[in-house]
Amino acid sequence: MLNFLARRLAQIVPTLFFVSVLIFSLQQLLPGDPALVMAGEERDPAVIEQIRHQYRLDQPIPVQYAYWVGGVLRGDFGESLRNKMPVRELIAQKLPVTLQLGSMAILIAVLIGIPAGIVAAVKKGTAWDYGANLFALWGISTPNFWLGIMLIFLFSIELGWLPASGYVSLTENWRASIAATIMPAFVLGNAIAAILMRHTRSAMLQVLESDYVRTARAKGLLERSVILKHAMRNALTPVITLGALELGTLLSGAVLTEQIFSIPGFGKLIVDAVFNRDYAVVQGVVLVTATIYITLNLIADIAYILVNPRLRG
Repeated sequence: MLNFLARRLAQIVPTLFFVSVLIFSLQQLLPGDPALVMAGEERDPAVIEQIRHQYRLDQPIPVQYAYWVGGVLRGDFGESLRNKMPVRELIAQKLPVTLQLGSMAILIAVLIGIPAGIVAAVKKGTAWDYGANLFALWGISTPNFWLGIMLIFLFSIELGWLPASGYVSLTENWRASIAATIMPAFVLGNAIAAILMRHTRSAMLQVLESDYVRTARAKGLLERSVILKHAMRNALTPVITLGALELGTLLSGAVLTEQIFSIPGFGKLIVDAVFNRDYAVVQGVVLVTATIYITLNLIADIAYILVNPRLRG
């Protein structure tokens, strides 16, 4: 296990370096001049020149990259050109919102998708199997924006059970926070649940046909024990990886849902930064997202080694 962790950590460093170079390089391809955006309508040449000098936009690109990476290593992602705030503070404000939303979405997806996939595999060819596959097809096919609007209409307008929009911090009022995020979390978790169900069903069908499952049944073990202790433990290995990747995707892919429910999350931050040519924010958000994504991959690898002892060799 320690050797595995050492190898993976050794791979993370060059990966992050490559990602940082890619982020900074692609950033230069964005159209427009951030100095002109900051200068406002007057476009005074002296002001524009001062802005370029202040934010080192007049320096060669390699020099700009060196300054940026040096700041990142010190925990300084620079200053937002638009908000005049440190990027680190903006990330600290927005990231917990999307982390909460993504965690709730993954929890909903796991609670629905994995049991549905197991039941569909065990009851293959029955009404349970067809029902689970119908749910998966519905979850994958339903647009998030439509489902979000329908949930708002039903639970907020017609029934009045949940707020239609907005966000409340968990530390401020946990009940109001869950009430404000349960609908967007279900919208995001709905599609992921369908994907998890399909992968769980496929993996379970393969495992149920394996020799060790037949041996366990031949020994007279209870079917519940065969399913839960032998088959499910091995079938969940690819599902764990998928769940970790989906959580990483939610951090940057929840933009539309956050817009519908007026949630000030991570996705909205990066979209606003791109439209405002706010280079420092875009670079900081994408780098943090990539770091979290890589970390989740590492956690997934560790998790399925713990789940499947055969991979510990």
